[in-house]
Amino acid sequence: MTLPKTHLRVAAIGDLHASRHSQGAFQPLFAQISANADVLLLCGDFTDYGLPDEARILARELTAAITVPVLGVLGNHEYEAGKPHEIREILADAGVTLLDGEATELHGVGFAGVKGFAGGFGRGALGPWGEHIIKQFVQEAVDEALKLETALARLRTRQRVAVLHYSPIQATVEGEPVEIFPYLGSSRLEEPINRYRVTAVFHGHAHRGRPEGRTSAGVPVYNVAMPLLTRVNPDRPPYLIVELPLTADAPPPASQPPTGTLAEPIVRTA
Repeated sequence: MTLPKTHLRVAAIGDLHASRHSQGAFQPLFAQISANADVLLLCGDFTDYGLPDEARILARELTAAITVPVLGVLGNHEYEAGKPHEIREILADAGVTLLDGEATELHGVGFAGVKGFAGGFGRGALGPWGEHIIKQFVQEAVDEALKLETALARLRTRQRVAVLHYSPIQATVEGEPVEIFPYLGSSRLEEPINRYRVTAVFHGHAHRGRPEGRTSAGVPVYNVAMPLLTRVNPDRPPYLIVELPLTADAPPPASQPPTGTLAEPIVRTA
């Protein structure tokens, strides 16, 4: 008899920064993830300079070794050469489901994803005042938060996961120079995460930040930038596995957090 599945093993990693020298570099990592996880989340910065050739190299690494579903979001590096749409198509052809305000469901767990944007955190967040270019900058952060809210609102699963590139909280960027905190994320992303009672958040971008923090409502946030995971766990593969409890008979979520708490995710070192 096959016992019912009780947890979904989610592997997450970001900031792979594939370059023209990366051929063969990621296949062992992806093979190990396939053996240990049910799904892989890629939290942006697939490429080093946003070049389609870099994306093609990573796509070949994925198709050669990965055997589990892959979800992801683009990072800021994918925009450097002005070809994010081409990179998206290359990765999609390799089987990666890229989320940009969309939501999807796997094994009864909902996933919503956006790149996110900069702007700062809390009282230090940039406001839409003054020059038009400042208002445009702030509007980009607002638009990304609205896309995340829309994606989360579509989910009717008990467990919801947010996949980002930029951080929604300051805690997971601490360790970076304080002067660049405003460019590493935006607390505007935190509000929909708290309101829709997200189970776990994964992001990258902050290579010298901290691996874990929590939103003001207690939602766990994991920084899975590969350079960070390599530094804090030098003897382990640079990805994180979080086990999410599955509850097949749970009711649809409310738009406001109900009373009570969900079961905590279980974090496993790779």
